[in-house]
Amino acid sequence: MSFESDMSRLNEIVKKLESDELSLEESLALYKEGVDLSGKCKKTLEEARLTVKQVSEDKK
Repeated sequence: MSFESDMSRLNEIVKKLESDELSLEESLALYKEGVDLSGKCKKTLEEARLTVKQVSEDKK
């Protein structure tokens, strides 16, 4: 999945978790998925930050 689709899914998960309409098991599964997606998005953003930093330094 792309960063944008991961973020979209993460937003869906947050909305579902905030709805209070899920069972405990469903909530836990979505929470785990959300934590995994959050970590993936954080890694992608860190890689992008490093790329921008490297490109900026190469231009100096």
